[in-house]
Amino acid sequence: MTLVRRVARPMLAAIFIKTGIDQVRHAGDLAPSAEPLVHRVAGPLHLPDDPVLLVRLNGAAMAAAGVLYALGRAPRLSAAVLATTAAPTAAVNHPFWTEKDKSVRAEVLEDFLTDLGLLGGALLGAVDTAGKPGALWRGKRAGRDAKRLAKLAAREAVHVAESGRKDVQLAAAKLG
Repeated sequence: MTLVRRVARPMLAAIFIKTGIDQVRHAGDLAPSAEPLVHRVAGPLHLPDDPVLLVRLNGAAMAAAGVLYALGRAPRLSAAVLATTAAPTAAVNHPFWTEKDKSVRAEVLEDFLTDLGLLGGALLGAVDTAGKPGALWRGKRAGRDAKRLAKLAAREAVHVAESGRKDVQLAAAKLG
């Protein structure tokens, strides 16, 4: 892992860890603002229609993924979880579109855009392969290698069969 990744991952993860812990600890206080979103997504996603529970689950997933990301454990998966949990958090915590007062709206919009920037950072982390090939590339490479080895084995089998036939013909000529 490069020095930049070693330093940047914990820096990005810190806010997710804190936000996740706050969601778990204060789920009852946060549930009323999450309620409209929970009622909209609970049915289609086959989730329980319990705002307090879903706020806690979102927070626990965010904190756990933040810790894993900070430690560099399963960084792509943990960053994807961070992005998945950050989107509803930004929408619920900073609904600038509902504000009527321009100064309050500008402040809430700034907080929303900050969360959007964190979401972007998490998305970048989700696709960062750290210079190593991703699973898709490795799968395609394994398929090409298997195909090449199969062709090589087929050619070798033909060569062995032809050698064996010649050996049988020589032995038959010596005997006959």
